[in-house]
Amino acid sequence: MNPRQLKSFLAVIRHESLTRAAAEVNLAQSSLSDQIQALEEELGAELFLRSLQGVIPTPAGAVLKAYAEEILALNDEAKAAVSAAAGSAGQSITLGTFETIASGRLAPWLSLFRKDNPDVGLKLKVTSSGELLAQLQQSAIDIAFTFDRGQQDERFLTRRICSEPLVLIAGRDFQARPPESLAALSTAPFVATETGCVYRHLFDAAFAEAHIAAPPIVTEADSIATIVRLVASGAGFSLVPRIAVGPAAMRDNIVELPWPGKPPAASLVMMWRRRRVQPPALTLLLQSASEELSPLRPGDARLRHAG
Repeated sequence: MNPRQLKSFLAVIRHESLTRAAAEVNLAQSSLSDQIQALEEELGAELFLRSLQGVIPTPAGAVLKAYAEEILALNDEAKAAVSAAAGSAGQSITLGTFETIASGRLAPWLSLFRKDNPDVGLKLKVTSSGELLAQLQQSAIDIAFTFDRGQQDERFLTRRICSEPLVLIAGRDFQARPPESLAALSTAPFVATETGCVYRHLFDAAFAEAHIAAPPIVTEADSIATIVRLVASGAGFSLVPRIAVGPAAMRDNIVELPWPGKPPAASLVMMWRRRRVQPPALTLLLQSASEELSPLRPGDARLRHAG
């Protein structure tokens, strides 16, 4: 098994199509098929089932998937460790996160980190919650900043940063009154993110834990900024991260209402792959994030100035 074969194998799993997988790895479809066939011959097992609906892994292919991801990650890790030992490593870190975390939490801190560590290159990928873990698994990002959903994966390390509260908002012209109870909200129109998003998960859980039917979702959107604008225009209520509702949003015909009961909150965490040798740049970034992204302390003038 060589890295090119394994990359092609994983591309077929992602796309469920030889044609689309071949385009991703820049091979002719016949060459990709030859790679898969050679891999199957070496392992003595059929890895894919081919049908009119697409290409899906066999049980043997499903087993190989996890190993292929680990082998490729270890291959990249070995190259980085050797380069670092030889003094030729390019110090670069790729971070992945959501739109709201990127603008509300990471932007001020990354500016400080860059000034303190000018030799470290930074890339920031803003994506959906569903894509973050996949990108971490594929080593497309070095570290993910996300909200904890209690899912454990032995391949990754997780460190809690802080708790991020969610707030109930409505349009100023909506003339919404503070709700007396969750039951009073159960018939109110809501704008929310799509199912699968961590914000939607917290929204659904708040009502499920109280054994109350969730309110009707009148509009779904995959952007918190868009949701805030929809609420400002009178589309309904929404439950959004407080970091997304700054002074600008409040001027934009938005009002914050008290949540009936304990407000939902999410733990902001950073996740990164377990490695035998941690890249020096990643070690610096993890230390900085632990120190600078914690809740503000009254005497922390530097952070107060940055925020």
